Parts: sequence; C-alpha cells; structure tokens
Amino acid sequence: MQDYSLDTIRHSAAHVMAQAITELFPDEKVKLGIGPVIESGFYYDIEMESRITDADLKSIQKSMQKIIKKKLPITRHEISREDAIELFTKEGQILKLELIRDLPENETITYYTQGEDFFDLCRGPHVENTGHIPFSFKILHTAGAYWRGDENRPMLQRVYAACFNTKEELKEHLHFLEEAKKRDHRKLGKDLTLFHFEPEAPASPFFMPKGAFIYNRLVDFMRNIYQKFDYDEVITPQVLDVELWHTSGHYENYKENMYFTPIDEREFALKPMNCPCHMLMFKHYKYSYRDLPMRYADFGRLHRYERSGAVSGLTRVRTFCQDDAHVFIQPEKIQDEILKLMEMFFICYKHFGFEHIKVNLSTRPEKKIGDDDIWDNAETALRSALEASGHEFSIKEGDGAFYGPKIDIEIADALKRYHQLGTIQLDFMLPERFDLKYTDSDGVDKRPVVIHRALLGSLERFIGVYTEHCAGVFPIWLAPEQIKIVPVNNEIHGDFCDKLCLELKKVGARVSVDKRNESLSKKTRETQKAKIPFMIVIGDQEMNSDEVSVRKYGEQETNKFSLENFKEIIIKHNDEFTPEELRDRF
Repeated sequence: MQDYSLDTIRHSAAHVMAQAITELFPDEKVKLGIGPVIESGFYYDIEMESRITDADLKSIQKSMQKIIKKKLPITRHEISREDAIELFTKEGQILKLELIRDLPENETITYYTQGEDFFDLCRGPHVENTGHIPFSFKILHTAGAYWRGDENRPMLQRVYAACFNTKEELKEHLHFLEEAKKRDHRKLGKDLTLFHFEPEAPASPFFMPKGAFIYNRLVDFMRNIYQKFDYDEVITPQVLDVELWHTSGHYENYKENMYFTPIDEREFALKPMNCPCHMLMFKHYKYSYRDLPMRYADFGRLHRYERSGAVSGLTRVRTFCQDDAHVFIQPEKIQDEILKLMEMFFICYKHFGFEHIKVNLSTRPEKKIGDDDIWDNAETALRSALEASGHEFSIKEGDGAFYGPKIDIEIADALKRYHQLGTIQLDFMLPERFDLKYTDSDGVDKRPVVIHRALLGSLERFIGVYTEHCAGVFPIWLAPEQIKIVPVNNEIHGDFCDKLCLELKKVGARVSVDKRNESLSKKTRETQKAKIPFMIVIGDQEMNSDEVSVRKYGEQETNKFSLENFKEIIIKHNDEFTPEELRDRF
C-alpha cells in the first residue's frame, strides 16, 4: 500500500464527504463550494435548502464509510476552460463555475472522478482509491460560513471533520476537543457569572462584579510591574479629529477597522490604538536625552470594527483595553530597552504559570509605510536585541505592523494551544510623521525611536485565554471570591458566621456567607461548581473552638486550622499578587 501524506488523505476524505452529502440529499441540488485541509482534519462548504442536523452528521459518517469500503478509483482529468464551464454548468454547480472563471488563463484545470457517479473540481493530489482512506475520521459539526469569506455573499453550511492516520490519534484529538469544550471561556464566563454579551452592543462584553474584579486585578497587577520598570501612566481622549489618523497613517492603512463620527462639521474617529495620542503628548513638551527613556502606559478603551463572522467571545471583540505602553528612546539604547522588556515579559508569564513560550520576529508586511532602509535598520536592531537576550526565536516573514517590525510572544495553554499575547514593535516611522525631537548631549535636536509594547495584550482576550488555561480555577490571589462560609443552621450559626466573615475581611480575604435556606449538600455542590478556593463549614463544634473546618476546591477531605493559621494562609496567597522576582524591589 502506497504511503500518502496526512494532508493528501484528509483532502481525499473531504471529497468523499462531498460525495456522501450529494448521495444522501439527491433532491436538494447540493452546490459544492470548497473542501480544504485544516490543522486537525478538513471541512467542506456546501449550499442547500435543508439544514444539516446532528442526525444527518451520523448518516454522512456512515455513508463515507460505505464509499471507502467500495474502494472507488479516484482519477485525475485535465480539461479545457470551455469544457469545464460547460460540464459544471450542466451540473448546476454555480460555485464551481465562479472558481473556474477566477483561475488564471494559463492554469491547467483539473477535476477528479470518484467511481462513475461523482466528480469535483480540484488540483489534487488524492489517494489512488477511496480504500486508502483510513476509518480514523469523525464528522464533528456544522457552522455557517460566507462564500469566499465575504459577508455580502451567500451563507453556506460548513461541515467540519477530524481526520488522523490512526484511531488512537483520533481518540486523543476527540478527548482534547471535549476538554476544550469544558474549558470554553464563553461557557465558564456564564457559569461563573463573570461576563456576558447583549444584542444592544454586539461583540462588546458586559463584565459582572466577579469578572470586573478579575479585570481590575489584572490592571493592578500590571501597575505593580510598571512601578518597578519605571513606567508612567497617562490618560488620553477617546475621540480625536480624523486628521490625527491621517498623520499617523492609520486612516490609509486601517480605516476599515475604525469607527467615525461627525462633530461640529468635522470628522472624528474613536481611537483604535493609543500610539498617536502618545506621540502628541511627547511632542507637546521639550525633552532632552536626560529625560529618556520615557515610558507612557495607557489603559484607555479602544474600539475596532470586527466583522460579525470574526468576533468570538472575549478573544475577538469590538471594544477592549490593552496593557499598552510606548517607550521613547535614543536609537543607540534600543538593545538595552528590549532586554528589559524581555525580562519584564518573562516575569509576567511565569507568574501566570505559562511554561512553554515562543518568541517570533515579524518582518515587514506588503502594506507598509516608510522606505526599505528604515525597515532594514529596524529589523536589524530587533534581531540583535533578541540574539543578545539569549531567547530562541523564529522569523515570521511579512507579519510585522504597517509602521515597523515586531517581536511577538506566544504562550501555550494547558491544552498546548499557542496564543499570541505580548508584542514589542519598533517604530521609526511615527516619530518621523509627528516630527518628534529631543535634544541630545551635543545640543543638537534628534529623532527618538518609539517602542510599542503590550504584555497581556487585550485584557479581554487575556481573560478569555487564561480562563480556559486554568479552567476557571483562578489562582487564589486572582479569584474574585476566595472563601464561602456555610452555616450548618442559619439560626444557630448565622451570627457566628457573620463575625467570622468580618474577621477574615480584616486580612484582605474576599469572603461571603451563604445563608440560603438550602441543604448543606446543595450549598457544597454549588460552592464547588463556582470554583471558590475555600469553603468553611460552621457547626456547633467550630463555634465552640478556635478552629475552622476548611475544604479546598477539588478536594474531598476537610482540614482543620486555627483561625490565626488560616488567616496566615490567606495573607500568603494574597502576597502572590506580586511576582516573586519583584518582591525585593518594594
């Protein structure tokens, strides 16, 4: 049996799925779109009147298995453009006709047959016959997808499938999907009452008190780090004259993602980024080399238009806040500053328990401002700084910002999925566009360089990523509620619980008393479901001693502590708000 690449197997399986769908719905006039390979399998986009149900997915799976067992030959055919148009017109495959007409004039057009009754436009390659496709695949679900990613085009049904070389690999992947489903931050956000969305503000989260606590705690955490790395926090406006965005280059390069509004017969825009505001602030005053580096941090709200098909929970929203900062430095100080930033980044990520970290150097994109000499200097400076830092890094060609190259940092979560969090962008262009100057040691005005940087990135996105990483079990210093006190009998033990609650609050504990008229077992289940780190049960024995019975989240056993010892435990956990590497700096 010939060895085929997994991509070839997956692509062939996608065509088998298309054949299975057309055979299962013979009266639907199924119109086929595209069926590409993706990271863990494949999908196929189709257009038909009926909606594919979960029951249909099972039928598609069985039909595919029958087609595979038949070992239908898969044969490649070359065809002229005219004959291809005639063939697919006859079959009513209007989506394929559009693809054919968009092919370059000199491109060879090919289609593949599977047995005698099915054919599809495709470049290939494919396996020799359907029997070479292993049964280690599973049809997963459907989703809506605009034809060719254009929201002004028809909405198709996209059928997803997982596909691997072996059943063991498939089983492992399906387990991963189940774990990911349990950890989905959208589900946990609802279950833990952290945040939700409303139709009145699409793709704009509403943070409930517990979610707002986490949000603000993260801001305080970053301020904690800023204090030790000499950042100054600033506050900037939300709405600014559109001329500012012409000056910065955002209007020409980013306007499709911006919101505009007329005010007093002038056009204004909601800011999608803080950087132009910080350029104005630096320009407003006169500085010398002694004032540099100057580090402006900004937690201002940003607004960016994201297409409705692109938004997803907290990870892609239209209004958000970044732990954003801009550093104004002398060109010869770039490497020193990048080294400090790398230290700062790794202290931060280590504190959140991220152990696997990738560093990437992203170079100039096609859509950019500035000449190649400036880009050469910027890319060389970042590369040299990364080499000096000792961190391994990869090159991501063409993935830089339109105004400069950047360092992107990705972290792996508990399910080994990588997410980009931090970014360090080196910018020679905005200082030029805003005519920024500082007086150097020789008395001559010179141009500073600006470093754009964020550690957590968007706070909204970080909360989404981190909620899935820890499965909603936040570290105790970040947990919005740390302790739930449960009286065995409200009338007998309620007042004692209230006094205990106040006593624990004195040492900074976030604690509440559950006096609902529910059974102790139900309160215990709900406390565990809410993922509260500690539950204290108070009965007669606890009232008559100086000990408390504490059950830690995820554990079955209850442990007894003196009240003073338990206070010390809470104080110790809350001290972890400050990263260990910074504690000696306070």
